[in-house]
Amino acid sequence: MSLDPTQLILLAQGQPQPQGSPMEMFVPMILMVVIFYFLLIRPQQKKAKEHTKMVDALKSGASVVTRGGVIGTVQSVKDTTVTVRSLESKFEVEKHAIERVTSDKSNLTTDNK
Repeated sequence: MSLDPTQLILLAQGQPQPQGSPMEMFVPMILMVVIFYFLLIRPQQKKAKEHTKMVDALKSGASVVTRGGVIGTVQSVKDTTVTVRSLESKFEVEKHAIERVTSDKSNLTTDNK
């Protein structure tokens, strides 16, 4: 017995598909949210908290690198801004623009071998 494709489609549509409970549909979604939380959201929050702690601990004389890549020394710290001196330039940046604090100047130079 051979059936043409139209008859196969009609036969397939006529049979009801077994449906799972609504809870079975939400379990994969809940699992994805938990995975995203532990892989993406939580590490980002931890990094933001460490950055805030580092910025709050800024002191005059610390060597810093800004997000723009400027390397300098902190001259003064205000409520929301920091005055940075780099060679002969002196400028003021917002605290959140400080990318990292370096312990010494040898970390900032690169070897051109």
